[in-house]
Amino acid sequence: MKTEIIEIVDRGRGPQLSTSRVTVQDLVPYFQAGKSYEDIIRWIPALTAEEIAVVDRYYHEHRQELDAEDRLIREHSAQNKNPAWVEKVLEEARAERLAITQRLRQEANGEAT
Repeated sequence: MKTEIIEIVDRGRGPQLSTSRVTVQDLVPYFQAGKSYEDIIRWIPALTAEEIAVVDRYYHEHRQELDAEDRLIREHSAQNKNPAWVEKVLEEARAERLAITQRLRQEANGEAT
C-alpha cells in the first residue's frame, strides 16, 4: 500500500496541501480560534487529522506572516460589502421568504391563516 506524502505546496493560490485544494489560509481562522482538529474536520470533512497537523505545523512556523495576510483578507472583505440598497432588497426578500414559510407551515398543520 502506497502512502501519499502530505506537504505544503504552492500551485499559484498560495500555500496549500499537496493532497487537496485546501489552502493554509483556509485553516488560519480555525487555528486563531483555537479549534481542535475534530472541530475542523466537522467543518471540512474531506480533511484528515494528518493533513491538519501538516497545516498546523506550517501555520506555527509562519504565524506572523499568515496572521497579517488574514487581517488583509478580512479588511478587503469588509470593504466589499453590498451597497445599502442591495442589503435592503436582500432583507426584504428574507422577510418575504420567512412569511411564506410560516404561511405554508400553518397550512400544512391545518391552521387557519
